[in-house]
Amino acid sequence: MKMLSHLFKVSLLSILASIAVANVPVSTLPHSSAVPGGVAVIPTGKNAINGSYKDHPILLANYQGEQYAIIGISLSTEVGEEDFTLNLPNGENVILRFQVEAKTYTEQHLTITNNRQVNPNTEDMVRINRERSEMDNAFSSWDDSLVPIFEMYPPVDGVRSSSFGLKRFFNGQARNPHSGMDIAADEGAPIYAPAPGKILATGNYFFNGNTIILDHGHGLISLYCHMNTIDVEVGALVNTGDQIGKVGQTGRVTGPHLHWSINLNNTRVDPALFLAD
Repeated sequence: MKMLSHLFKVSLLSILASIAVANVPVSTLPHSSAVPGGVAVIPTGKNAINGSYKDHPILLANYQGEQYAIIGISLSTEVGEEDFTLNLPNGENVILRFQVEAKTYTEQHLTITNNRQVNPNTEDMVRINRERSEMDNAFSSWDDSLVPIFEMYPPVDGVRSSSFGLKRFFNGQARNPHSGMDIAADEGAPIYAPAPGKILATGNYFFNGNTIILDHGHGLISLYCHMNTIDVEVGALVNTGDQIGKVGQTGRVTGPHLHWSINLNNTRVDPALFLAD
């Protein structure tokens, strides 16, 4: 009986923790762009305690006294109406909808001298699959102790060399669309945290090279790739403007640059929608 009572208490605490913290007060909102690869910022007209979209929890933000659902939209999403679910304090579930509009992304053709970075061998694929699992686990993180900041600053001073969503071809072979923003800069240039957060993971990955994953809270997570050095430890709290590393050309690259990605509800979205400028 004591064991059952303990399990009940643990289960109840888990349930309460999962439903009590999804609605977070914020000082700004991201730019709304309800397109594939964009972010839908939707006033709910409710006081929901949490919500979900495509089986992932969504960020519910309280901005100037009104609740907004802030939803990342996958690049593979088709034009049309999308549903998401809200859970209300009285136990009621409601379904709201938003319209996804069309957006056309241009093509980019790149030449990679290391053919294994285009066509990995069997041993490479074992490593790639292991690393993909590690990163997917990090991107599904939900830390409600952190308050997300949507007004971010460019993490490095440089030229935006490749935009989000480009249809990419490596050595003439079609590959997945570009899932971030590339900023070209000199090797060794400092990389700064664009907003406060916690260092969730670091590593050296086959495609991404030296990498940092930074958790901003409530499913808002950023990624930094191809770095020369990683200057922070996992678990460290960083503020806007803190140096986290230096620009490099590790992994699959054509020159020194930073690849910067934003993930929202485990979906890659356009980082430009979060820039203060």
